[in-house]
Amino acid sequence: MSYPEHSRRNFLRTTTALAGGLLLAGPAVQVAPAILRRYNKPDSRINGVQIGTITYSFRSMPDQSAEATLGYITDAGISAVELMGDPAETFAGAPANPVSMGKMWGMMRKQRDGELSETEQEELTEMRAQMEAYGKEMAAWRSRVGMEKFKQLRKMYQDAGVSIYAFKPRAFGKDNTDAEINWGMQAAKALGASHVTLEHPGDDAHTLKLGKMAKKNGVKVAYHGHEQQTPTFWDTALQQSKGNAMNLDIGHYVATGEDPIAILKAHHRDIASMHLKDRQTPANGKGNLMWGKGDTPIDQVLTLMSREKYTFPATVELEYDIPEGSDAVQEVARCLEYCRKCLEKS
Repeated sequence: MSYPEHSRRNFLRTTTALAGGLLLAGPAVQVAPAILRRYNKPDSRINGVQIGTITYSFRSMPDQSAEATLGYITDAGISAVELMGDPAETFAGAPANPVSMGKMWGMMRKQRDGELSETEQEELTEMRAQMEAYGKEMAAWRSRVGMEKFKQLRKMYQDAGVSIYAFKPRAFGKDNTDAEINWGMQAAKALGASHVTLEHPGDDAHTLKLGKMAKKNGVKVAYHGHEQQTPTFWDTALQQSKGNAMNLDIGHYVATGEDPIAILKAHHRDIASMHLKDRQTPANGKGNLMWGKGDTPIDQVLTLMSREKYTFPATVELEYDIPEGSDAVQEVARCLEYCRKCLEKS
């Protein structure tokens, strides 16, 4: 499937022409129904299932500001989002991050996959040292900044038709202070998010603390997992506190050889939000592929969510290699259209 240019000017020009019946051929026709549905504001709730995206999906885009990120989200047709910390905190006046997070995330992914070279390992080690120093600078900043800018950001996103359902700052780790953790949860509430997300820390004492703090702050903490996900991966955290929840990733889950349908049926009440990607099973190499080419049953998962009226959002996480000539916005739009086709036939 091909897509029109996703700059706001071209997007509005294209939708206006479509509405007037002037674009009768070419690539735009292939996505005309989706474009017309979001003529005024994006709408990615399909047959009762809220499709969102994590702003990590746009890490390759040149401008990482909250304003530019909002443009990427709406141009992709998405109406709900899991917001990473950097765009929101930069909007609120945080010190500039000296590390390119897009580059660091790519290296961390290669490290997880066992593909990091010795030179890259040295560079990643240096990045982590810089991030440790930056973390101390951020802790000092968080101790003095209020919630007004987060409320302003929430309104800016709402006015554009985008709700924020989850917030993922680097504020909930074992090295963060209790004051930072409380601040991060309060910022999530100011943004309108029902939960915060983080990688599972693998530490029962920390998940117990986070769960208790989440209950006091009126939010939930949803733990994300990579290939360490199993049917019992979240059990301890869920038993510790009603403030703890799951941020299931069905692509990573399939890459472990597990069945996502089974865990959805067993734990749908415990899931705050769920990541979508198309990975292969271990027998097929665990690849992270363009949607529809891997082994992840995205179609069946979305159909189950619609049929059973599960209320948690399904989050597009773009991790496959972006094809030449495309960009992250176009690929998130492609993933959304894949979801739409799955759900509109269900």
